[in-house]
Amino acid sequence: MQNKKNQTTVGQMIQRCHKWRQKRKQYIDLARQTSDEIERERLLQTAEHYGRIVNEEQVKIDSQRDPKDKAPIQEETNESSENTESAESNEDDEIGFPDFITNLQ
Repeated sequence: MQNKKNQTTVGQMIQRCHKWRQKRKQYIDLARQTSDEIERERLLQTAEHYGRIVNEEQVKIDSQRDPKDKAPIQEETNESSENTESAESNEDDEIGFPDFITNLQ
């Protein structure tokens, strides 16, 4: 019974993480489209805030999983985290530097 409750709780946490990841992506996309530097910085800070929330929730999720369930999921997570890291670095490359940094003449 405890395991079933734990799975339900972890499932809800995963759903929240997914929602927050979508919000983070939404703010990053908005920042890319914004020409105002101040608004872009505000949007990027908000996206960073959601990223921190997701990281904290992910730690909670990992701590509540059964040890026997962790091994196979951990392997998948490592593979996906490598893909995520490359995707995040691509996102960072696409965002680029704000105009006030690149136009320092």
